Amino acid sequence: MMSADFWAGYLSGAVGIVVGNPLDILKTKLQAGAASPLVETHIIPAPDQARSRRAFIWTSWLRGAAAPILGYGALNALLFMTYNRSLALLNTGNISDRPSGWTIWTAGALGGLATFFVSAPTELVKCRAQVSTQSSIEVTKALWKQGKLPGLYMGGGITSVRDAVGYGFYFWSYELAKRAVSTEEDSPNQRALKVLLCGGLAGVVTWTSIFPMDALKTRVQTWDLMSHTQPPNAGVAQPLLGGQSLTNPLRPSTLRIAKDMYAAEGVSVFFRGLGICNVRAFIVNAVQWAVYEYLMKQLAQ
Repeated sequence: MMSADFWAGYLSGAVGIVVGNPLDILKTKLQAGAASPLVETHIIPAPDQARSRRAFIWTSWLRGAAAPILGYGALNALLFMTYNRSLALLNTGNISDRPSGWTIWTAGALGGLATFFVSAPTELVKCRAQVSTQSSIEVTKALWKQGKLPGLYMGGGITSVRDAVGYGFYFWSYELAKRAVSTEEDSPNQRALKVLLCGGLAGVVTWTSIFPMDALKTRVQTWDLMSHTQPPNAGVAQPLLGGQSLTNPLRPSTLRIAKDMYAAEGVSVFFRGLGICNVRAFIVNAVQWAVYEYLMKQLAQ
């Protein structure tokens, strides 16, 4: 079962990332407050190289996707394995019974916490690649050179809290939505459509619940890349929530960044990009759950 969870999660996650990455780039840039345009035109080839220009524009929409695609298999293996084990334990060892909403949420939150070791560096590399002109590999090498292993976990604390809360609501909303709309008389086509609907709703509920934390996480992870906030000698990662980087004492704590965001732009800064994010969340999670459910059925056979 773990192998089925791994491959179904990996493949469905990879499909979802490719489908949703263009909107994810817009979300990240809005949250980060990037001063540069969404496509860095200063590195697009000359006008006479039309083919190269078109290729650059298309590939730019996949910027930052390599990190989550490569990491999503391990993340989903941890997520679903921990979720299923936690659900069985919290539900007195029997996951065939219909667990309560609180039990589902708690199991999902534990699954989200378990993804920390994969999610934190994956999110960091993705966000930094999306607001810069570097590839995911280049970003990873730079972070490692500057801060070694702790450098890959900049913003790890806020990322782990976001994942715990978010995955709690993710599984909770998906399971409760399925219970509300599914019947034994449903045809295969009806079941497929309802999986799409429930998956999309789960994505919207999840991102709405954690969006302020996600906005803060993006600012923490891209703070030194933004031209309007970049101090001298910036670029060394802050390992976890709060504290100062040993090699870059000018980097503010997560709490300080949150206060500065609010002081400069008000409460709306924590919801900038929510509309784009929810459109992406519905599409991506509808596709992910549909692919996941289909693959799990096929692998179970």
